[in-house]
Amino acid sequence: MQKPKQTKANQRVMSKIIVPPIKSQGIKTKLVPWIMEVAKVVNKKRWIEPFLGTGVVAFNSGFQEGILNDINPHIINFYRQVQNGEITPLKAKSFLEIEGRKLSEANEEGYEHFRYIRDRFNQDFDPLDLLFLSRAGFNGMMRFNSKGCWNIPFCKKPNRFNQSYITKIVNQIANVKNVITNKWEFKNKNFTEIISLADENDMLYCDPPYFGRYVDYYNGWTERDEEILFEMLSQTKANFILSTWHHNDWRENTMIKKLWNKFNIVTKDHFYHSGGNLENRKSIVEALICNFEIKRISQHNHEAANKKQSAQISLFQTFN
Repeated sequence: MQKPKQTKANQRVMSKIIVPPIKSQGIKTKLVPWIMEVAKVVNKKRWIEPFLGTGVVAFNSGFQEGILNDINPHIINFYRQVQNGEITPLKAKSFLEIEGRKLSEANEEGYEHFRYIRDRFNQDFDPLDLLFLSRAGFNGMMRFNSKGCWNIPFCKKPNRFNQSYITKIVNQIANVKNVITNKWEFKNKNFTEIISLADENDMLYCDPPYFGRYVDYYNGWTERDEEILFEMLSQTKANFILSTWHHNDWRENTMIKKLWNKFNIVTKDHFYHSGGNLENRKSIVEALICNFEIKRISQHNHEAANKKQSAQISLFQTFN
């Protein structure tokens, strides 16, 4: 099997994770090295994501060509404007400094100005207002109503946008801008339309809402959606990786046995702080499902197993 080239972008994935400026619960930041360890088993030209979300996996994929899609038009509009230069680090800095100061001085411990930005976004859908809301919303959640309007309350931190926090966000925008190439297409389509575009030269990474768990998703996710995704991935000519959940302390993902067991599966312990329900704040076993051979990847906790082995070797060398 031909190994993928280790470009500078690929090497960066394993050293420093690019964190996106848009926040949402369930973000895959800590799982990126594991996902890319599986993805680099095969050598593909183009990266395709039908469910972009915050974009953290795509931004760390190292691919120069890509189709990045999400049903949420606000996320796609934000990253399109970063790509075309309408949103720059300097513009975002100025915006957050002005609105952050107004937030700190507003009545009701900032809530008055948060509502103002929320209402303005719900009327104009400005992507910088989305950035503000995603960083000032309660518990890092992102949720919209049936009309596409923001539907998460204030985090109750009027001094949220201090200088160090603004600098952090601005640097995240700059880092994302540096990896978005002009060969990346941002689309706002149904996932079925995007999967249909994939061919044998593509790596198709799917991170849909997790069926049977609490999710903040733009228009929900049903069992029929999961079945359609399964049918399309079963027929695609591309190599694919699907992110989903395997089980937690309470129950199993019924879709694994019903649908996904026909493919190769690796798992990893992970912790989500997601939603208001207790069971969603516990550890969960993540699963990566793919349609290519991954024999050299440990079936469970690959990264942790490697770290443990390295620690044992170091300890042995110290005392001998």
